[in-house]
Amino acid sequence: MTALFCWLVASVYAQVTLSGKVTDKEDGTPLVGVNIRVDKSLSGGTTNGKGEFTISNLPEGKHVLSFTYVGCTPQHFTAEGSNKNIHINMEGSYNNIGQVVVTGTGTHRRMTDSPVPVSVITAKEIGNANVSTLEEALVKLTPNISSYTNGMGTTMSLNGINEDYVLILENGKRLAGEDRYTRVNVANIKRIEILNGAVSALYGSDAIGGVINIITDDAKNTVNVSSYTHYSSEGRWTEALNADVNAGKLSSYTSYQRRQAGSWQNNPIDENGYETGKPTSVGFYSNTVNQRFVFNATDKLSFYVRGTYYDNKTRRPQDAKYFAKSKDKYVEKDAYTYDLKHGTYTYGAGMKYMINRSAYIDAEFYSDNFSSDYVYFKKTGDYMPGDEVTRKRVHYYNGNVKGIFKVGSYNKLSVGMEYVNEQLKSESDNISFENMYTMALYAQDEIKLMRNLQAVVGLRYIYNENFQNYATPNVSLMYKWGGLNLRAAYAAGFRTPTLSQLYATDESKTSNRYTVGNPNLKPEKNNFYSLNAEYNYRWISVSVTGFINDIRDMINYRTLSDEEIAAMGLEDKHSQFSEIRQRDNVNKAKAKGLSFNATVNLGAGFRVSGGYTYMDTQARQLKDGVYEESPIDKSIRHMGNMNGQWEHSWGFYRLNANLHGHLQGERYSQTYGYAPKYQQWDLNTRHTFNLKAIILEPGVGIENLFDKTDDRPWNNNFSTLNPGRSVYVSLSVRFNK
Repeated sequence: MTALFCWLVASVYAQVTLSGKVTDKEDGTPLVGVNIRVDKSLSGGTTNGKGEFTISNLPEGKHVLSFTYVGCTPQHFTAEGSNKNIHINMEGSYNNIGQVVVTGTGTHRRMTDSPVPVSVITAKEIGNANVSTLEEALVKLTPNISSYTNGMGTTMSLNGINEDYVLILENGKRLAGEDRYTRVNVANIKRIEILNGAVSALYGSDAIGGVINIITDDAKNTVNVSSYTHYSSEGRWTEALNADVNAGKLSSYTSYQRRQAGSWQNNPIDENGYETGKPTSVGFYSNTVNQRFVFNATDKLSFYVRGTYYDNKTRRPQDAKYFAKSKDKYVEKDAYTYDLKHGTYTYGAGMKYMINRSAYIDAEFYSDNFSSDYVYFKKTGDYMPGDEVTRKRVHYYNGNVKGIFKVGSYNKLSVGMEYVNEQLKSESDNISFENMYTMALYAQDEIKLMRNLQAVVGLRYIYNENFQNYATPNVSLMYKWGGLNLRAAYAAGFRTPTLSQLYATDESKTSNRYTVGNPNLKPEKNNFYSLNAEYNYRWISVSVTGFINDIRDMINYRTLSDEEIAAMGLEDKHSQFSEIRQRDNVNKAKAKGLSFNATVNLGAGFRVSGGYTYMDTQARQLKDGVYEESPIDKSIRHMGNMNGQWEHSWGFYRLNANLHGHLQGERYSQTYGYAPKYQQWDLNTRHTFNLKAIILEPGVGIENLFDKTDDRPWNNNFSTLNPGRSVYVSLSVRFNK
């Protein structure tokens, strides 16, 4: 302990400072936002508007700096002692093979060197597409993600599997509750890493379909302040503010985002031919505040605390009417009597300690707390205007300790333990309090078998208080041959039923259904297999992936028989509702797919890229002892995107013009049948003025260039809720020092 204290004291007085400038080798212009990592250290930096950087408080000795930037070949620089005149010229790269990723292995690797295939959406791609939400970024910039929005909210689907089976992470930490997409500040995203397929060994429950990991941009400049504004038709407005300050060993990262939109109708007629006041898309507003403090005690020891506050409230039209069937005729009723209010607050603290050049430890505790309420603005039954009724309270607690150890020259071992506790309360679902905990031990080894052959092997042991013991393995192999990467992967998945699925009841007057929970549910399990081939050479990059996701004991709804209703004492409910149903393990599902992605650099600033995914999904539901087959709910057989862009610089001004298309085939709904196929094309322009300390980026473009809408009557399975062609304007302002 005394030796550790002395080492810390000595480190405090370390005076090594490294600073310099990074420029483009072709034209000598400064590069903004270059990421700089110090080898065998937790320290790092980012270039400012002048392309300059400073990294302080390093111990005496040799330091290797790694410079990475989207669109450039990675560079390295070795420094002995302080050096304030480092000059790095970065050369453009046709393929972004130097991109660093952490998802899949849990350790930093170049994307082209990862045995686990991971796709990446960069901040530059998000900016070029001028998207203002995470949902837009995922749907527009990847060919295997789709979204579905109705009155209950937005549901995402990855490779034919809905979001219940996809783990959403922010900087490696799980986002719990609902509204996981809308509370992410897109203006503060550094990159989005997407892993297709089961990875429960490393990430635990919910990772049956894949992982989406949002990495935020924590700039290392002395002062980094930015603002992003985006406005388009129907009152769709986004405002995001970020303020980062680095003062010696203490850093503060603050962000705020405001989003809002009005309501709109694509068709004022409902499915029965009557006029309806229910909008196609309901208006809302939301606010998100994030704060994180980091204390870098030394270049090998850091501590941090973080917190988030989020609120979202619908803006339903309070005087809207609609026609509902009552006995043998249709009568006019209030369309809405309440708004939905969602709120989330999170808090957490952690530390990172690099023991030596071959080992470090990462530990954190955090909590994600979600609430949902009905807020009445009209008298409804016993509820008066202003009354709030608890729809759901979810508390999620996570404690995690992980160590990464380099064992010799051929192995990198990750071991850890995790404790998760989930709590649920719901007044509307008649849940006073339910609780469930899970403990897990996991280990993963990254093995270099030979010069061109690598493997990742992992295993997670799980103990859940309701479902006892289970183990999930995974293995990935990659063989490199010049510019060709060949990968094969297998992973087993395990997903425990949620507390809502186990205990919640639900009354739906609209569909005339009553749903009860099932405390006898079994965990859902799967086997995932994939093959991937990736080729990178100069001006072209091509990737092909085939996969099979086989899920068993899948949870769905089962209609109860009269005998079961009587045995459960639900006769009174049966007199009020036409259908009584219960959640049960009644489905087997299989998703088979082939995904193709390509990027071609044509020179002179022109670049084209695109992707296509073919899905064949099958859900087998057990009814009366017989399996009935259908596609998986919300699945789409054909999806794709296309992107063409041109970029050119004239001194301090750079223009980026981008034409983007999203295409999808028919989407299946178990309740409503098929939604028609759909495509949307957007034209975006971004204008960058680099004024050294200040960077201005106004944008203007046309969304839905060909005015494609789904204007069928209200209450259909809509292919899109887009209101039609609209012009948008945006402005990004960044100050870096």
